[in-house]
Amino acid sequence: MRTTQTICENRLYRRLYKSGKSVVTPLFVLYFRKNGRENNRLGITTSTKVGKAVQRSRCRRVLREAYRLLEPEMESGYDFILVARSKTATVSMNAVKETLKNVLERQGAMKA
Repeated sequence: MRTTQTICENRLYRRLYKSGKSVVTPLFVLYFRKNGRENNRLGITTSTKVGKAVQRSRCRRVLREAYRLLEPEMESGYDFILVARSKTATVSMNAVKETLKNVLERQGAMKA
């Protein structure tokens, strides 16, 4: 992830949950908003409702990889939070990537 930083601070997560836009899909929930910077920031969360540690780790890996593959095509200056859902652990990475790409295109976060 060349131009993306990781969101580590709780206040940034809370700000996105409160004032960001959200898109719900069967595979994940995406929260996003413009951050006024020249790079993107990404946070990934998985709840214990998703499964045990192995399934949660797989969800994070799949979401991170889907984001990494789409990153060169994305606009810069956004904060993103991807929240895994229970289906994320059972589907292929390509399905997650296609869903994420469709969502980002609809929201205008992809380059034209």
